[in-house]
Amino acid sequence: MIVGVLRETVAGETRVALTARAARGLVEAGVEIRVQAGAGEASGIADADYEEAGAAIAADASTLLEAAELLVKVQPPTPEEIAAIPEGRALVCTLAPLSDPERIRALAERNVTAFALELMPRITVAQSMDVLSAMSTVTGYQAVLVAATALPKFFPLLMTAAGTIKPARVLVLGAGVAGLQAIATARRLGAVVEAFDVRAAVKEQVESLGARFVEQPDAEDAEDAGGYAKEQTADQLEAQRRLLGERIAEADVVICTALVPGRRAPVLMTEDQVKAMKPGSVVVDLAAGQGGNCEVTRAGEIVDAHGVQVHGPVNLAAAKPVDASNMFATNVANYLSHLIADGQLVLDLENELTSGPLVAHQGNVVNEAVKAALEA
Repeated sequence: MIVGVLRETVAGETRVALTARAARGLVEAGVEIRVQAGAGEASGIADADYEEAGAAIAADASTLLEAAELLVKVQPPTPEEIAAIPEGRALVCTLAPLSDPERIRALAERNVTAFALELMPRITVAQSMDVLSAMSTVTGYQAVLVAATALPKFFPLLMTAAGTIKPARVLVLGAGVAGLQAIATARRLGAVVEAFDVRAAVKEQVESLGARFVEQPDAEDAEDAGGYAKEQTADQLEAQRRLLGERIAEADVVICTALVPGRRAPVLMTEDQVKAMKPGSVVVDLAAGQGGNCEVTRAGEIVDAHGVQVHGPVNLAAAKPVDASNMFATNVANYLSHLIADGQLVLDLENELTSGPLVAHQGNVVNEAVKAALEA
Protein backbone atom coordinates (compact mmCIF):
# COMPACT_ATOMS: atom_id res chain seq x y z
CA MET A 1 0.00 0.00 0.00
CA ILE A 2 1.19 3.51 -0.85
CA VAL A 3 0.52 6.14 1.83
CA GLY A 4 0.71 9.75 0.66
CA VAL A 5 1.58 12.68 2.93
CA LEU A 6 0.05 15.89 1.63
CA ARG A 7 1.47 19.35 2.21
CA GLU A 8 -0.93 21.50 4.23
CA THR A 9 -2.58 24.40 2.39
CA VAL A 10 -4.49 26.16 5.17
CA ALA A 11 -2.92 29.52 6.01
CA GLY A 12 -0.80 29.37 9.15
CA GLU A 13 -0.71 25.57 9.36
CA THR A 14 2.86 24.52 10.07
CA ARG A 15 2.35 20.88 11.09
CA VAL A 16 2.77 17.79 8.94
CA ALA A 17 0.78 14.56 9.29
CA LEU A 18 3.81 12.24 9.19
CA THR A 19 7.33 13.18 10.27
CA ALA A 20 10.41 11.45 8.89
CA ARG A 21 10.75 9.51 12.13
CA ALA A 22 7.16 8.25 11.95
CA ALA A 23 7.57 7.47 8.25
CA ARG A 24 10.64 5.36 8.98
CA GLY A 25 8.69 3.09 11.30
CA LEU A 26 5.99 2.52 8.70
CA VAL A 27 8.54 1.87 5.95
CA GLU A 28 10.23 -0.72 8.14
CA ALA A 29 6.80 -2.34 8.55
CA GLY A 30 6.47 -2.67 4.79
CA VAL A 31 4.38 0.43 3.99
CA GLU A 32 5.44 2.55 1.02
CA ILE A 33 5.48 6.26 1.92
CA ARG A 34 5.41 9.14 -0.55
CA VAL A 35 5.61 12.73 0.62
CA GLN A 36 4.66 15.85 -1.28
CA ALA A 37 7.73 18.04 -1.75
CA GLY A 38 8.09 20.58 1.04
CA ALA A 39 5.42 19.00 3.26
CA GLY A 40 7.65 19.02 6.32
CA GLU A 41 9.50 22.29 5.80
CA ALA A 42 7.50 24.33 8.34
CA SER A 43 8.14 21.61 10.92
CA GLY A 44 11.88 21.63 10.27
CA ILE A 45 11.86 18.43 8.20
CA ALA A 46 13.62 18.53 4.83
CA ASP A 47 12.70 16.34 1.87
CA ALA A 48 16.12 14.71 2.30
CA ASP A 49 15.14 13.64 5.82
CA TYR A 50 12.15 11.76 4.42
CA GLU A 51 14.29 10.15 1.73
CA GLU A 52 16.80 9.05 4.36
CA ALA A 53 13.88 7.46 6.26
CA GLY A 54 12.97 5.45 3.16
CA ALA A 55 10.16 7.60 1.79
CA ALA A 56 9.92 8.89 -1.77
CA ILE A 57 9.24 12.55 -2.66
CA ALA A 58 6.40 13.49 -5.01
CA ALA A 59 6.93 16.72 -6.92
CA ASP A 60 3.40 18.06 -6.35
CA ALA A 61 -0.03 17.22 -4.99
CA SER A 62 -1.41 15.86 -8.27
CA THR A 63 1.49 13.43 -8.64
CA LEU A 64 0.99 12.26 -5.06
CA LEU A 65 -2.79 11.92 -5.39
CA GLU A 66 -2.45 9.82 -8.51
CA ALA A 67 -0.12 7.32 -6.83
CA ALA A 68 -1.27 7.13 -3.20
CA GLU A 69 -3.99 4.74 -2.08
CA LEU A 70 -4.30 6.25 1.41
CA LEU A 71 -3.77 9.94 2.15
CA VAL A 72 -2.88 11.59 5.44
CA LYS A 73 -3.29 15.25 6.40
CA VAL A 74 -3.52 17.44 9.48
CA GLN A 75 -6.25 19.88 8.46
CA PRO A 76 -9.54 18.87 6.82
CA PRO A 77 -9.38 19.01 3.02
CA THR A 78 -10.81 22.05 1.27
CA PRO A 79 -13.58 21.59 -1.33
CA GLU A 80 -10.92 21.96 -4.03
CA GLU A 81 -8.77 19.28 -2.41
CA ILE A 82 -11.74 16.93 -2.08
CA ALA A 83 -12.53 17.37 -5.77
CA ALA A 84 -8.92 16.45 -6.61
CA ILE A 85 -8.90 13.18 -4.64
CA PRO A 86 -9.32 10.25 -7.06
CA GLU A 87 -12.36 8.11 -6.33
CA GLY A 88 -11.82 5.07 -4.17
CA ARG A 89 -8.98 6.48 -2.11
CA ALA A 90 -8.78 6.42 1.70
CA LEU A 91 -8.18 9.50 3.87
CA VAL A 92 -7.01 9.81 7.48
CA CYS A 93 -7.02 13.29 9.03
CA THR A 94 -9.01 15.66 11.23
CA LEU A 95 -12.34 16.36 9.54
CA ALA A 96 -14.53 18.32 12.02
CA PRO A 97 -17.31 15.88 11.10
CA LEU A 98 -20.00 17.17 13.45
CA SER A 99 -19.45 20.88 12.86
CA ASP A 100 -19.09 20.47 9.07
CA PRO A 101 -21.02 17.34 8.05
CA GLU A 102 -21.32 18.56 4.46
CA ARG A 103 -17.60 17.90 4.06
CA ILE A 104 -18.24 14.26 4.94
CA ARG A 105 -21.04 14.10 2.40
CA ALA A 106 -18.69 15.49 -0.25
CA LEU A 107 -16.09 12.84 0.58
CA ALA A 108 -18.72 10.10 0.38
CA GLU A 109 -19.79 11.38 -3.02
CA ARG A 110 -16.18 10.95 -4.15
CA ASN A 111 -16.31 7.37 -2.82
CA VAL A 112 -13.53 8.21 -0.38
CA THR A 113 -13.13 5.99 2.69
CA ALA A 114 -12.65 8.70 5.29
CA PHE A 115 -11.52 8.44 8.91
CA ALA A 116 -12.02 11.43 11.22
CA LEU A 117 -9.31 11.35 13.87
CA GLU A 118 -11.45 13.43 16.25
CA LEU A 119 -13.79 10.45 16.62
CA MET A 120 -11.15 8.09 17.97
CA PRO A 121 -12.84 6.19 20.82
CA ARG A 122 -11.76 7.08 24.33
CA ILE A 123 -10.57 3.62 25.29
CA THR A 124 -7.23 2.52 26.67
CA VAL A 125 -6.00 0.86 23.48
CA ALA A 126 -6.68 4.06 21.51
CA GLN A 127 -4.64 6.42 23.70
CA SER A 128 -1.59 6.21 21.43
CA MET A 129 -3.79 7.31 18.49
CA ASP A 130 -5.63 10.19 20.19
CA VAL A 131 -4.72 13.36 18.29
CA LEU A 132 -7.22 15.47 20.25
CA SER A 133 -5.42 14.82 23.53
CA ALA A 134 -2.01 15.29 21.94
CA MET A 135 -2.91 18.63 20.37
CA SER A 136 -4.73 19.77 23.52
CA THR A 137 -1.44 19.32 25.38
CA VAL A 138 0.18 21.75 22.94
CA THR A 139 -2.64 24.30 23.03
CA GLY A 140 -2.96 24.28 26.81
CA TYR A 141 0.76 25.00 27.14
CA GLN A 142 0.79 27.64 24.43
CA ALA A 143 -2.30 29.42 25.77
CA VAL A 144 -0.46 30.24 28.99
CA LEU A 145 2.55 31.56 27.07
CA VAL A 146 0.24 33.80 25.03
CA ALA A 147 -1.34 35.10 28.24
CA ALA A 148 2.00 35.60 29.99
CA THR A 149 3.29 37.60 27.04
CA ALA A 150 0.18 39.78 26.83
CA LEU A 151 -0.24 40.39 30.57
CA PRO A 152 1.49 43.64 31.62
CA LYS A 153 2.85 42.07 34.80
CA PHE A 154 4.92 39.06 35.91
CA PHE A 155 3.43 35.64 36.58
CA PRO A 156 5.68 34.67 39.55
CA LEU A 157 6.14 36.12 43.00
CA LEU A 158 9.39 38.14 42.89
CA MET A 159 11.37 39.52 45.82
CA THR A 160 13.39 42.44 44.49
CA ALA A 161 15.31 45.42 45.79
CA ALA A 162 12.43 47.51 44.51
CA GLY A 163 9.94 45.57 46.61
CA THR A 164 7.84 42.43 46.45
CA ILE A 165 5.90 41.69 43.29
CA LYS A 166 2.74 39.65 43.85
CA PRO A 167 2.11 36.61 41.67
CA ALA A 168 -0.48 36.72 38.92
CA ARG A 169 -3.80 34.99 39.50
CA VAL A 170 -4.91 32.57 36.77
CA LEU A 171 -8.34 30.97 36.42
CA VAL A 172 -8.68 27.96 34.11
CA LEU A 173 -12.18 27.08 32.91
CA GLY A 174 -12.34 23.41 31.94
CA ALA A 175 -9.91 20.80 33.25
CA GLY A 176 -9.58 18.44 30.34
CA VAL A 177 -6.20 17.79 28.72
CA ALA A 178 -5.76 21.41 27.59
CA GLY A 179 -6.92 22.78 30.93
CA LEU A 180 -4.66 20.53 32.97
CA GLN A 181 -1.67 21.45 30.80
CA ALA A 182 -2.57 25.13 31.21
CA ILE A 183 -2.70 24.68 34.99
CA ALA A 184 0.67 22.93 35.04
CA THR A 185 2.29 25.57 32.84
CA ALA A 186 0.88 28.51 34.80
CA ARG A 187 2.05 26.92 38.03
CA ARG A 188 5.55 26.39 36.60
CA LEU A 189 5.63 30.09 35.78
CA GLY A 190 4.73 30.87 39.40
CA ALA A 191 1.10 31.96 39.13
CA VAL A 192 -1.59 31.29 41.73
CA VAL A 193 -4.05 29.06 39.87
CA GLU A 194 -7.70 28.17 40.28
CA ALA A 195 -9.71 25.86 38.02
CA PHE A 196 -13.34 25.03 37.40
CA ASP A 197 -14.93 22.04 35.70
CA VAL A 198 -18.42 20.54 35.74
CA ARG A 199 -16.89 17.07 36.19
CA ALA A 200 -16.28 16.43 39.86
CA ALA A 201 -13.84 13.63 39.04
CA VAL A 202 -11.15 16.08 37.92
CA LYS A 203 -10.85 17.78 41.31
CA GLU A 204 -8.06 15.45 42.40
CA GLN A 205 -6.12 16.04 39.16
CA VAL A 206 -6.44 19.82 39.52
CA GLU A 207 -5.26 19.78 43.12
CA SER A 208 -2.38 17.42 42.32
CA LEU A 209 -1.01 20.15 40.05
CA GLY A 210 -1.06 22.71 42.84
CA ALA A 211 -4.23 24.56 41.85
CA ARG A 212 -7.40 25.22 43.82
CA PHE A 213 -10.55 23.56 42.48
CA VAL A 214 -13.59 25.85 42.38
CA GLU A 215 -16.50 23.69 43.48
CA GLN A 216 -20.15 24.22 42.67
CA PRO A 217 -22.22 23.22 45.71
CA ASP A 218 -24.89 20.55 45.10
CA ALA A 219 -24.12 20.47 41.36
CA GLU A 220 -24.84 17.30 39.41
CA ASP A 221 -21.73 15.66 37.97
CA ALA A 222 -21.74 16.33 34.21
CA GLU A 223 -19.34 13.72 32.84
CA ASP A 224 -20.54 11.47 30.03
CA ALA A 225 -19.57 7.84 29.43
CA GLY A 226 -16.67 8.91 27.22
CA GLY A 227 -15.14 11.17 29.86
CA TYR A 228 -16.25 14.41 28.16
CA ALA A 229 -18.42 17.11 29.72
CA LYS A 230 -22.13 16.86 29.00
CA GLU A 231 -24.03 19.75 27.47
CA GLN A 232 -25.52 21.91 30.24
CA THR A 233 -29.00 23.38 30.55
CA ALA A 234 -29.54 27.14 30.52
CA ASP A 235 -30.19 27.08 34.28
CA GLN A 236 -27.00 25.12 34.95
CA LEU A 237 -24.94 27.52 32.86
CA GLU A 238 -26.43 30.51 34.66
CA ALA A 239 -25.57 28.95 38.04
CA GLN A 240 -22.01 28.39 36.87
CA ARG A 241 -21.66 31.98 35.67
CA ARG A 242 -22.86 33.25 39.07
CA LEU A 243 -20.39 31.00 40.84
CA LEU A 244 -17.51 32.13 38.65
CA GLY A 245 -18.26 35.84 38.74
CA GLU A 246 -16.13 36.64 41.78
CA ARG A 247 -13.29 34.35 40.65
CA ILE A 248 -13.20 36.00 37.21
CA ALA A 249 -13.13 39.50 38.72
CA GLU A 250 -10.11 38.62 40.85
CA ALA A 251 -8.19 36.88 38.06
CA ASP A 252 -5.44 38.51 36.01
CA VAL A 253 -5.74 35.78 33.38
CA VAL A 254 -8.61 33.49 32.40
CA ILE A 255 -7.86 30.48 30.17
CA CYS A 256 -11.04 29.04 28.64
CA THR A 257 -10.95 25.42 27.49
CA ALA A 258 -14.51 24.09 27.98
CA LEU A 259 -15.85 22.19 24.98
CA VAL A 260 -18.71 19.78 24.31
CA PRO A 261 -18.03 17.53 21.28
CA GLY A 262 -20.20 18.45 18.32
CA ARG A 263 -21.87 21.37 20.12
CA ARG A 264 -21.36 25.08 20.46
CA ALA A 265 -19.00 25.82 23.32
CA PRO A 266 -20.83 26.79 26.53
CA VAL A 267 -20.70 30.50 27.39
CA LEU A 268 -19.12 30.69 30.84
CA MET A 269 -18.04 34.35 30.78
CA THR A 270 -20.43 37.20 30.01
CA GLU A 271 -19.38 40.61 28.73
CA ASP A 272 -20.28 42.08 32.13
CA GLN A 273 -17.86 39.65 33.77
CA VAL A 274 -15.12 40.69 31.36
CA LYS A 275 -15.90 44.32 32.19
CA ALA A 276 -15.47 43.52 35.90
CA MET A 277 -11.87 42.33 35.36
CA LYS A 278 -8.96 44.65 36.06
CA PRO A 279 -7.69 46.73 33.12
CA GLY A 280 -4.81 44.91 31.43
CA SER A 281 -6.20 41.48 32.27
CA VAL A 282 -6.11 38.77 29.62
CA VAL A 283 -8.53 36.09 28.44
CA VAL A 284 -7.33 33.30 26.13
CA ASP A 285 -10.33 31.40 24.78
CA LEU A 286 -9.34 28.00 23.36
CA ALA A 287 -13.00 27.33 22.54
CA ALA A 288 -13.05 30.19 20.01
CA GLY A 289 -13.40 27.84 17.05
CA GLN A 290 -16.66 26.51 18.48
CA GLY A 291 -18.17 29.85 19.41
CA GLY A 292 -16.10 30.61 22.51
CA ASN A 293 -16.57 30.29 26.27
CA CYS A 294 -16.43 34.07 26.55
CA GLU A 295 -19.30 36.16 25.22
CA VAL A 296 -17.01 38.68 23.49
CA THR A 297 -14.61 36.20 21.87
CA ARG A 298 -14.13 36.45 18.12
CA ALA A 299 -12.41 33.50 16.47
CA GLY A 300 -8.96 34.34 15.13
CA GLU A 301 -8.95 37.84 16.65
CA ILE A 302 -7.76 39.75 19.70
CA VAL A 303 -10.59 41.89 21.09
CA ASP A 304 -10.02 44.82 23.42
CA ALA A 305 -13.11 44.61 25.62
CA HIS A 306 -13.31 47.23 28.38
CA GLY A 307 -9.52 47.25 28.75
CA VAL A 308 -9.25 43.45 28.77
CA GLN A 309 -7.49 41.58 25.94
CA VAL A 310 -9.64 38.66 24.78
CA HIS A 311 -7.70 36.29 22.52
CA GLY A 312 -9.59 33.87 20.26
CA PRO A 313 -6.87 31.63 18.76
CA VAL A 314 -8.01 28.89 16.37
CA ASN A 315 -4.80 26.91 15.77
CA LEU A 316 -2.37 27.35 18.63
CA ALA A 317 -0.85 23.93 18.02
CA ALA A 318 0.75 25.31 14.86
CA ALA A 319 2.83 27.64 17.04
CA LYS A 320 4.93 24.66 18.15
CA PRO A 321 5.24 22.74 14.87
CA VAL A 322 8.19 20.52 15.77
CA ASP A 323 6.72 18.88 18.83
CA ALA A 324 3.13 19.18 17.62
CA SER A 325 4.04 17.39 14.38
CA ASN A 326 5.97 14.70 16.24
CA MET A 327 2.99 14.02 18.50
CA PHE A 328 0.41 14.15 15.70
CA ALA A 329 2.54 11.93 13.45
CA THR A 330 3.04 9.35 16.19
CA ASN A 331 -0.73 9.15 16.65
CA VAL A 332 -1.28 8.82 12.89
CA ALA A 333 1.44 6.20 12.45
CA ASN A 334 -0.03 4.13 15.28
CA TYR A 335 -3.45 4.32 13.65
CA LEU A 336 -2.10 3.37 10.23
CA SER A 337 -0.41 0.37 11.84
CA HIS A 338 -3.87 -0.67 13.01
CA LEU A 339 -5.53 -0.11 9.62
CA ILE A 340 -2.87 -1.66 7.37
CA ALA A 341 -1.94 -5.34 7.39
CA ASP A 342 0.16 -7.19 4.79
CA GLY A 343 0.21 -4.09 2.61
CA GLN A 344 -3.58 -3.76 2.49
CA LEU A 345 -6.20 -1.53 4.13
CA VAL A 346 -8.12 -3.82 6.49
CA LEU A 347 -11.58 -2.64 7.52
CA ASP A 348 -12.72 -4.70 10.47
CA LEU A 349 -15.97 -2.89 11.19
CA GLU A 350 -16.48 -4.95 14.34
CA ASN A 351 -13.39 -3.27 15.78
CA GLU A 352 -14.15 0.01 17.55
CA LEU A 353 -10.82 1.49 16.50
CA THR A 354 -11.91 1.12 12.88
CA SER A 355 -15.62 1.83 13.07
CA GLY A 356 -15.39 4.75 15.53
CA PRO A 357 -13.45 7.19 13.29
CA LEU A 358 -14.92 5.86 10.01
CA VAL A 359 -17.31 8.51 8.63
CA ALA A 360 -17.57 7.69 4.90
CA HIS A 361 -17.29 4.38 3.07
CA GLN A 362 -18.48 2.91 -0.24
CA GLY A 363 -20.16 6.13 -1.26
CA ASN A 364 -22.12 6.57 1.97
CA VAL A 365 -21.90 8.59 5.17
CA VAL A 366 -21.66 5.80 7.75
CA ASN A 367 -21.37 7.63 11.07
CA GLU A 368 -24.75 7.97 12.78
CA ALA A 369 -23.96 11.30 14.46
CA VAL A 370 -22.84 12.81 11.15
CA LYS A 371 -25.96 11.50 9.42
CA ALA A 372 -28.10 13.08 12.13
CA ALA A 373 -26.28 16.39 11.68
CA LEU A 374 -26.92 16.26 7.94
CA GLU A 375 -30.61 15.65 8.51
CA ALA A 376 -30.99 18.39 11.12
